[in-house]
Order: sequence, then structure tokens, then C-alpha cells
Amino acid sequence: MYFILNQETINVTVSLGTTLLDFIRYNKQLMGTKIGCREGDCGACTVLIGSLENGEVQYKSATSCITPLGNIIGKHIVTVEGINQAQLTPVQSAMVAQNGTQCGFCTVGFVMSLTGTALQNKPQSATSLIAAIDGNICRCTGYKSIEKAAFQLLENSENGGDSVLQSAIKKGFVPAYFAEIPTRLTQLSVETTVISDGIFVGGGTDLYVQRHEEMPELSVIHLVQNSELNQISLHQHIFRLGGAVTVSQMENHPDVQAAFPNLGTYIKLISSTPIRNIATLAGNLVNASPIGDLSAFFLALDANLILKKQNSTTEKIIALKDFYQGYKQINKLTDEYIAAITFTKPKGDFNFEKVCKRTHLDIATVNSAIQIETKDNVIQSVHLSFGGVFAFPFYAQNTINFLQQKPLSKQLLIEANKILQSEIKPISDVRGSEAYKRLLARQLFYAHFITLFEVNPL
Repeated sequence: MYFILNQETINVTVSLGTTLLDFIRYNKQLMGTKIGCREGDCGACTVLIGSLENGEVQYKSATSCITPLGNIIGKHIVTVEGINQAQLTPVQSAMVAQNGTQCGFCTVGFVMSLTGTALQNKPQSATSLIAAIDGNICRCTGYKSIEKAAFQLLENSENGGDSVLQSAIKKGFVPAYFAEIPTRLTQLSVETTVISDGIFVGGGTDLYVQRHEEMPELSVIHLVQNSELNQISLHQHIFRLGGAVTVSQMENHPDVQAAFPNLGTYIKLISSTPIRNIATLAGNLVNASPIGDLSAFFLALDANLILKKQNSTTEKIIALKDFYQGYKQINKLTDEYIAAITFTKPKGDFNFEKVCKRTHLDIATVNSAIQIETKDNVIQSVHLSFGGVFAFPFYAQNTINFLQQKPLSKQLLIEANKILQSEIKPISDVRGSEAYKRLLARQLFYAHFITLFEVNPL
């Protein structure tokens, strides 16, 4: 059970349920990685996680405070100590030149997120650099100086024909030892102890927010180490997304992108880049939050779940709309896990909407998704879902039934909203009153048709 931390090969002897943050700080005494919110919200604990893919190491930013140690076996973990050199790196220099730090507590997180962009095999732009730091919060600067530091990096974005890693090393973004990491990772022993009875953990992005202190004491089965659960396939118009596929993996998969032309817009509403890099699809569904973003997304795709038991090849299929049975109650046995999510490639139009107090990281007040197929302006089929309006992710069956096989018109949508309002049951809470959520449900319902068909009932 090995991984590489900066330049050091680590043989893990502590509980794999320990957070990566605690291991870095308390076991290895690397204090550059800060403890902030312990919820993946502030980004002060951001590190880079490098995974070996087709002979190359792909680096992504991640919040170490909610990353289980068991999820990084066989990978390269980079803290700020791992990029420090005799001179400041271009990222560090840009932060200094643009006065991008005041109290300094958040600075390392920004540095690590921006360093990760130098290791990405895609063109950089002002937009992509700002997106890279969407999971980092600063309470001092007002962000403009940090944005200027990010933009300064565009001057260093050309690789001159070198590989991404060669260019990053040559320009001083990362030290020379990075060139040895691919070979070193291939030589690691990554075998983990097979656990037949324990708590299933995916990305851990919610579980470790709620129970991080007790997780090191529990027997944990790390599903992301199961390679079968990390695959995305498209066969005869049927998508199969492994339960341990991350949101970022889904976002960047070419087949998924082709099926959802506006996927980038939807995904931007779901958490932040460091969270999406480690959060699994199945984890978001099994969490059973009434306002889960991916729950609404996949409900509108009329998705099915494939459930399995540890050390068993038998698969059980259940419709996602039958998975939720009450508040935080799901149709799954304790010894079952979600092996995959399957759905038919959309034939018609798809849209996802979300309202929350801030764009990134925030929990939805109300969200909604729709898949709809029309012919000659008549609705042939429709799947409609909402979050935040019921005790669990809501599939609007009555509204769907009303819309089926009817000509699309303003009046139809007005009447359909009456059906919708009769079947939802929002409650007043910290995110909004019942009346406000009913208004949002109506607005998002109408927004689907304004966006897709330019039909505005308002």
C-alpha cells in the first residue's frame, strides 16, 4: 500500500480511513497545507493528485481535508513543499508581483490550484485559469489581485513543442524530479487488504464532512480502487458510467460531451473544480440529499442503477426514480453498492437548471432537469425532475403524464405548472421559504422551455 508524497515513497501504516490532510500535517509534518473549513469549501488544503494514465501522470487539484487516504494509493500527491525550489515558481512569483496575498492563510491553496494548470494537457485561457481557482476562497484580497496573478501566467502558457511535463519543468513550475514520477508509479506496490465487511466509501466528499473524526476508526471499503467502477462506455446508445467515475471524468469524456452539448454549463453549477475532481457519481446519488444536483440530472435521464455486493458478480437493476423512498431512505441493502449508472443517450433535448446563493460550491435552493422529445411541436416523451421541493429527489410523474402527447404552447405550460405545484411539497428552511421554493420550481420549469424552445409562459 504505497503512494508518493512529493519526492518520498510512502508505505501506508495508518488507517486508510484517515484524511489525506491529517496524514500530511500530523504524520509527515508538512504544514504548508492548511486546515480551514474541513468541508472542502475554502480550498486552503488544496493539493495535487497525480494518477498514472496511459504512461503519463495526469494531475488534478483536490481538497485533502475530505480525501480518504485509501483513495490515493498508487498515486502522486503534491503539496506546496513538493513544488518549492531555490527560486520562486512562476505561480509564486505572480502572486508576489500582483500582491495576491494578505494574511496568507489561503495562499498555498491558490498556488497549488494554479500550478495544476501548468500540468494540464489543454490550452490555457483567462477563463480556464479563473475556473481552476473556483474552489479557493480568500477573505482578504477581494480576488482582483489574485485574478491578475492568474492572468500573468498566460505569458508562460506556450510549451514550444515540449510535452506538458517537460514544459512545466523547464519553466520552473515544478521541480525536475517530476520527470521520474511516471516510472516510479509503475513500480509501486498498490495492493490493498481486501475487506469483505465495512463501510463503502466513494469520493468521500460528503461522508468526510459529516464523520471525518470517526472514519479512521472504521473498516472502510474504498470503491475508487476498483478499476471496474472507473469506466465510462457507450454501447448501442446505452451509457454505462461506473459508480466511482468522478464528476470531472464525466465532464471530460468525449462521448458524454457529444451527448450533452451544454454539459460544461451544467457542470459549472455543480460544486467546484477540486470537489468535482474527487466526487463520485454514485456517492452523490446514494447520499440521497433532497437537493442533490446529480440526482436531478440522472432522474431526468430516466437512469437505472446497477447494484452489486462485495465479491459477487450478481447485478441488481433498479430505476433511479424508485431508488428514493423517503428522506435519506434508499432502496439499497447495507451490503450493496452502486456499481454503475446506465441511461439511454438522449434523443431529444436536455436542460439542467439550478438556483443557489453563489455559483460554486453552494447547495441548491431548487434545481431541476428535463429531457424532452418533440415532433411537429407535439411532446412525444418527457422526463422532469426537481430537487429542493420534496423530501427526496423528485421525479414529477403527474406533471409528466399531463404533458405527454400534447401540443407545446404557453397555455399548456401554465396548466402544467398547476399540476406541478399540486405534487411538490417544499418546506421552509434556511435556504428559503416554501413560497419561494414554489416560485423557483415554476421559474425553473418555465426556464427549460424558454431555453430549449423559446416558449415563455410569463
